[in-house]
Amino acid sequence: MENSLQEKYLKLLEYIKTLDSCVVAFSGGVDSTFLLKACIDALGDNVLAVTIDTPYIPRWEIKEGKDFAKKLKVKHKFINIPIMDEIKNNPIDRCYLCKKQVFSAIKKLASEEGYKHVVDGTNYDDTKDYRPGMKALKELGIKSPLMYMEFNKRHIRDLSKELGLSTWKKPAYACLLSRIPYESYIKIEDLKKIEKSEKYLMNIGFKAVRVRCHGDLARIEVDKNDFKNILEEELLDVIGDKLKEYGFKYVTLDVKGYRMSGLELKK
Repeated sequence: MENSLQEKYLKLLEYIKTLDSCVVAFSGGVDSTFLLKACIDALGDNVLAVTIDTPYIPRWEIKEGKDFAKKLKVKHKFINIPIMDEIKNNPIDRCYLCKKQVFSAIKKLASEEGYKHVVDGTNYDDTKDYRPGMKALKELGIKSPLMYMEFNKRHIRDLSKELGLSTWKKPAYACLLSRIPYESYIKIEDLKKIEKSEKYLMNIGFKAVRVRCHGDLARIEVDKNDFKNILEEELLDVIGDKLKEYGFKYVTLDVKGYRMSGLELKK
């Protein structure tokens, strides 16, 4: 580990130690896994990982989170949360409303279990992007050690690799609601066909992928570097047939490629 990165990590541990005990909002992604490891290194047994189980989180991600927590030998609990009425039409402030509900539930559990703080994996790069959910975190007093200590995504990936965390190369991921246009009614069957479609595309080699759902139409986004692979005629036919098998009637490829802001603001 480079001295500068090692020093940065040690300073992070020093900060986390001041918290005494904490609940980590743990999704199993790059940031929350790294944060959980740091909390364990700093606080030992005074750490609880909590994962939200809801229809808009893929089953495979829930399982990965469970497996990671088991590997890290940390106490781990799940909170089951349905799709609340306020976000069933996917409003523009959905992320804020969702975060408020989710972290209120985590705070309640933390209080019941006797933990002093709730921490999340928001990192310094997130301050440069549109993240409406951060408002909810601030209102609820959730601490974000990685943001506070100015850890960007590169720091987190590099240190995760040094620490032996397999998530260091895991692609960025977001909840399935981000695949559906704002002001569109959220259907469980749409979430299921999005999840199946994205998992299939990941399994055949497209790691940075999104399947945006526009009713019966699937709009696939892959990294532009993967265009040469996905545009093979036979593969396109196979992908089209598979996504139709999952419930879509029409399947398209977005010529702009994968992008974090690929969600339309309107139908």
